[in-house]
Amino acid sequence: MDIRDFNRRAWDHQVEHGNVWTVPVTPEVIAAARRGEWQIVLTEQQPVPRDWFPADLRGLDVLCLASGGGQQGPVLAAAGANVTVYDNSPRQLAQDRLVAEREGLALTTVEGDMRALTALADAAFDLIVHPVSNLFVPDARPVWREAARVLRRGGALLAGFMNPAFFIFDYEAGDRGELSVRHSLPYSDLEQMPPALLARLQAERVPLEWGHTLTDLVGGQLDAGLHLVAMYEDYMHGHPLAKHMPTYIATRAVKA
Repeated sequence: MDIRDFNRRAWDHQVEHGNVWTVPVTPEVIAAARRGEWQIVLTEQQPVPRDWFPADLRGLDVLCLASGGGQQGPVLAAAGANVTVYDNSPRQLAQDRLVAEREGLALTTVEGDMRALTALADAAFDLIVHPVSNLFVPDARPVWREAARVLRRGGALLAGFMNPAFFIFDYEAGDRGELSVRHSLPYSDLEQMPPALLARLQAERVPLEWGHTLTDLVGGQLDAGLHLVAMYEDYMHGHPLAKHMPTYIATRAVKA
């Protein structure tokens, strides 16, 4: 299977059906960002601390990596940054262009694989914003290597990702509000999901997912030459695991 092609089409389908991560921000959100009143998320509920960002975004080159959907990119552009949104889904990128055209924002969109930023030059960005999305590729380490390559020295990568523990539990039991340990890490929908369930999700064009280890999610950033300087955790609304532990992790890493 061509994973990139399947998940591209799956996310295009999610846009058509109004997935929460595909709904563009409102004019009111953009107007507030222009006044300096803004926030974005890397995970589901907790906003990114403002001290994770430079005091002034004006003129900074920002990459929103695997971050289409008309959400983070337009907000940061309204706050004054020079924003490039890089995403695998044409329909997700169209949401960013929709907001940019509606609000008169300067914003660049690039379609591509988060693991191979071949369209982007070395040391081109001061800041990378990478919300929870590397669960949609089998290997997270190329994402970190490419992020480090396109960052300038002193630049920061703000990344959100799933807590690996999320993936050890049975998918259907979780939907019923139950926790049943079924899988080992690293996790793959293609290799570990029951075949009948996998076939149903593929037919419904649900994006395929992978659960990475902390060695790849955190150690991979360190091995790419980034220095972790801050982190926080967050919770998935309505999932039974969130009653017991955080389901998301967010990190801030700097290129020395």
